[in-house]
Amino acid sequence: MDLQIALQARRAQDNTVGCRYSAPHPMATRNKLSRRTSDRAQAAPNQHPRTDTRQQRTARPVIEFRNVSKLYAGDVGLDQATFSIERGEFVFLVGSTGSGKSTVMRLLIKELEATGGMIRVAGRVLDEIPRKRVPYYRRNVGVVFQDFKLLPNRTVYDNVAYALQVTGGTRKEIRAKVPDVLRLTGLSTKLHNYPHQLSGGEQQRVSVARAFVNHPPLLLADEPTGNLDPETSIDIMRLLYRINRTGTTVLVATHDQAMVDRMRRRVLELSHGQIVRDEAAGMYTRDETTRDLARRLRAPSATPPPGVE
Repeated sequence: MDLQIALQARRAQDNTVGCRYSAPHPMATRNKLSRRTSDRAQAAPNQHPRTDTRQQRTARPVIEFRNVSKLYAGDVGLDQATFSIERGEFVFLVGSTGSGKSTVMRLLIKELEATGGMIRVAGRVLDEIPRKRVPYYRRNVGVVFQDFKLLPNRTVYDNVAYALQVTGGTRKEIRAKVPDVLRLTGLSTKLHNYPHQLSGGEQQRVSVARAFVNHPPLLLADEPTGNLDPETSIDIMRLLYRINRTGTTVLVATHDQAMVDRMRRRVLELSHGQIVRDEAAGMYTRDETTRDLARRLRAPSATPPPGVE
């Protein structure tokens, strides 16, 4: 009996000791963590959040020419030409016949190799692209030609789809992209027409659609309005401008003085293979100075400009 009483007293004592170490209240723990965080912040007041270095990098130009020369047999195509074109720009390349415009275009699609200097497109040096990789490079460059270069035995739809087929596009991709670009270029009602059934302006629209169906970052247009009447030329330029507004960089080589003067975009002028003018919102020719005007007015056969009597 005395032993049972002693055991009960011992158990009661153990329970009393256990109650002394009960779990802390949740609010007490939260307050302690808050004070600890505050102390750390005061101990390191000069620490700032890590910034993304990618945002600090400046984007490379889409096109860079550095002292580029191209020599033909007994002739100079380009002579130490240097210029750059930024992403999303719309630029006219102007100059007389033989000034080097076509040479620039052919160098950009690697149809020619430069004699000297460096050409970089989208950050990649063209001389470093091996011949077997050139077709892959050209997938990122859309080209519009003066003479359209359409396949005569294929419909409008098939001409545009061909640009995707040769670059490995799937049937699903073709069915999705071709109708979209034909709507953009105003050809959605000409899907089944052949080139000979189209006007010159419509054929050039097909050429533009084919060049843009891959949504390339760079689009080159070599005399795109050379074979078109003035009204149709305006439509083609509006289309190229619409494409430019989607983010594609556009370079247009042209003799169309009226169009360049009307659009007032950046102008690069070539003369004898050299860049002689780089003007933002420029015109086909330089603005006429007072001295130039006086010289022209004194010429016997001069015709007074509008507003001058």
